[in-house]
Amino acid sequence: MRLALFQPDIPQNCGALIRLTAALGVGLDVIEPCGFLLDDRRLKRAGLDYHALAEMRRHPSWTAFWTGFQASRGADRRLLLLTTGGDCPYTDFAYSLGDTLLLGRESAGVPAEVHAAADARLVIPLRADCRSLNVAQAGAMALGEALRQTGGFPAPQP
Repeated sequence: MRLALFQPDIPQNCGALIRLTAALGVGLDVIEPCGFLLDDRRLKRAGLDYHALAEMRRHPSWTAFWTGFQASRGADRRLLLLTTGGDCPYTDFAYSLGDTLLLGRESAGVPAEVHAAADARLVIPLRADCRSLNVAQAGAMALGEALRQTGGFPAPQP
């Protein structure tokens, strides 16, 4: 299981997701360019001391990420886009351990070519008068459901 961020704009969200993936033992892909320097002090502050625990891969572009994803793709490896334009509630989807959950850019989501590349487009159902959630919150919700379904949470510490 992996989480991927498409050109993140906000260092605090990226830092929160670094901390989340490190704490849960999930890999993180950051698809650049970012709207900030990845070594930005705010990013490090948001991720606290979890950076050393994170298994993070940086990709210089969508093309670089997608090329690598396809090259290592097996039958159980899918790209799942979390989007307000999704057609399947994230809680109704059957996840597998090889899935990568992709989160769009806070300011603009993802372009059409990324939508088209996704194996599934998942949505978090919201009230009609609400547009979207914070990307870090959305990522935590979807990742939590995916790990619950697959038994992928780390073992509890004694």
